[in-house]
Amino acid sequence: MEMKIDFIHRIQHIGIPAHDLEVSIPFYERLGFENVMEAPFEFDGGYGTCVMMKNHEVIVELYQMPAKQLAEIKSRSNGHVDHFAIDVADVDHAFETLKKAGFEILESTPTLLQFWKNGTRFFNVKGPSGEIIEFNQIL
Repeated sequence: MEMKIDFIHRIQHIGIPAHDLEVSIPFYERLGFENVMEAPFEFDGGYGTCVMMKNHEVIVELYQMPAKQLAEIKSRSNGHVDHFAIDVADVDHAFETLKKAGFEILESTPTLLQFWKNGTRFFNVKGPSGEIIEFNQIL
């Protein structure tokens, strides 16, 4: 039995690993984006920084990984879009629906981050070519 997926509203943001936020932020500001949120995050024993840049309804997430992971990102010959996020109204409903449908979900439960005013909850699904699709609810 095929389930109907009807909770996708729009692309919420596109995540881009930044080599140096002091260079990336002004670049996006020159394109008309505004830094609307900046927050630290913990990853694999280190700390990185996430910046949300917004121009009208387009949001670009620039994130600088901790030093250990940053070296790997800098060694790439070209940049890449790491993930894209889909805005959902009820992240728990989306999680349960996709779990029951057999999608490869990378987290055991939706994760809470203290981003935006009241936080955000999200989980990631692995796509067929290794791409990551984030399902995100801003609280």
